[in-house]
Amino acid sequence: MVRASALYVASVFGSGVLVLPSLTVRAAGPAAILSVTAMLALSIPLAATFAALAARYPDAGGVASFLRRAFGSLPARAAGYLFFFGVGLGPMLVGWFGAGYLCALLPGLQPLRPLVAVVLLVAPLVLNWFGVRVSSAAQLVLTAALLAIVAWVVIAALPQMRPARWTPFLPHSWSGVAIGISLNVWAFAGWEAVTHLAGEFRRPRTTVPAATAIALLVTGGAYLALQAVTIGVLGSSAGRSDIALLEIVSGAWGRLAGPLTSAVAVLVVVGVLSTYLAAFANLGAALALEGDLPRWLAVRSTRNAIPRRSLAAVGVLSCAYFLVLAGADFDVQPFVLGQTASNVLVYGGGMAAAVRLLPRRSPAWWTAVLASILVAALVLIAGAALAVPVILCALAGLVQLGRRRRRDRRVRAVPGATTEGTPR
Repeated sequence: MVRASALYVASVFGSGVLVLPSLTVRAAGPAAILSVTAMLALSIPLAATFAALAARYPDAGGVASFLRRAFGSLPARAAGYLFFFGVGLGPMLVGWFGAGYLCALLPGLQPLRPLVAVVLLVAPLVLNWFGVRVSSAAQLVLTAALLAIVAWVVIAALPQMRPARWTPFLPHSWSGVAIGISLNVWAFAGWEAVTHLAGEFRRPRTTVPAATAIALLVTGGAYLALQAVTIGVLGSSAGRSDIALLEIVSGAWGRLAGPLTSAVAVLVVVGVLSTYLAAFANLGAALALEGDLPRWLAVRSTRNAIPRRSLAAVGVLSCAYFLVLAGADFDVQPFVLGQTASNVLVYGGGMAAAVRLLPRRSPAWWTAVLASILVAALVLIAGAALAVPVILCALAGLVQLGRRRRRDRRVRAVPGATTEGTPR
């Protein structure tokens, strides 16, 4: 139970804690606390539904596996593309956020922040290329370090909090709260990770629900506390900085506290990036084996089974995303929203699969229905950010159509053959 809970918390509680409190305040002002609360409330039925699916269908394939089981190959392919190309915006953004903390640690690097971000992105790529991986134990240590940063900031903030910082409470109307909810999808993304882990446990029907509840309490409590103290100490000014956590700590404990926080944050970012990039490289290789990406990406190193071609593709894709970010003058909000919109569509597909797969009118089925309604609301909130995942879903449809036409041509080339019974 302890191991399951720790792994689940590590999957959900990520680097978003370093910047999301500031981004949410920028979007919603002090009403950012409503955005975090709403996303936490939505996470409860969402996480419970994924736990129910994982308990009944322990499968390392995760959401794509459930979609294939429920609806066929096209939705599963779309989910793969949404993860690889849409959620794949994450490493580039994490590199930029980490560069902010490193430049705060070494102020002389501030003019070179874009270059620092590229170095933070490339270094884990090189480590993965040569087979240096972050172990599961190291991931848990990094997660513990993140939780320590949260505790450190909250303790530092308590004497500095002022009621006046909460006014005006709703400076950007309810539309700002809606944007804040979309941003915080990043904070609470990862509930589907339990579906990949379920097969590892001897009693998933009891272990998975309990681990889900513990992960909800830990991550939800951490994000709520951090958002509250960010507002209470900095108010609306928190939105003008993407290193607001350093300002809180430095204001409480002096100049030495900030560099210590920065150093831990940068270490966490490098570890998170190493894990992210390895995961996306393996996903790319898996998609290539399915024929959803060029087959040559599936080739692995004969020495250590690393999908180096896929890893190189992930690196090129991340650097291309970074160039687009630079062209947008490093305004990260649209990119975070594009990434979270991709996650929302994946979750929508997962909930639809749950409604079809879970026993009708059971408590788990009703929970899936509730989660589907709430995710549909998230889709509406996403608005223009849906352009990214819609394009990726259309791409999946074109690939499906192309594969079907190639199959039909092959069948017609064989005298007397038919397409009946052939896999689609």
